[in-house]
Amino acid sequence: MELKLEEAIEILERTPVILTHFLSGLSEGWLQNREGEGTWNAEEVVAHLIEAEKSNWLPRLETILQYGENKPFPQFDRFAHLKNGAQNTLEEKLQEFKILRLQNIEKLKQLVNPELHFELIGIHPEFGSVKLRELLSTWVVHDMTHLSQIVRVMAERYREDVGPWANYLGVLKRK
Repeated sequence: MELKLEEAIEILERTPVILTHFLSGLSEGWLQNREGEGTWNAEEVVAHLIEAEKSNWLPRLETILQYGENKPFPQFDRFAHLKNGAQNTLEEKLQEFKILRLQNIEKLKQLVNPELHFELIGIHPEFGSVKLRELLSTWVVHDMTHLSQIVRVMAERYREDVGPWANYLGVLKRK
């Protein structure tokens, strides 16, 4: 399947809306639940998505457009959100994510012409050469990964309570 910018944007636009509707107003038990030691709860996933909006997707896209293969992407600390602390409420985080995402989508629309830019190459610090279309596709799938993660983490809260039905609930299947 070939990346289509307008279809990628359909998903990118919806993620903040989905998260707001799904998480707003929930009790702390849902929001703070984890899958185990060293895993993230729903609120930490939202904080990670904010960090990615600030220092991952657009900075890397702009690096490809401006420098191509002559300058590696800026580093992205996938765990930076855990170091920054939790000063904001979940509602404030969801609002910040929504605003940042809308701004980034507007920049994306202004900067990227699929016919001219999708095959441009940048240098990822770990993977080496990557194409702009791969970066954009990863952005979309990254959203889906974390939406799935939030649902999985929240379902874990009732793992014991569902009793024998656990065998039929895919969201509770451990890999």
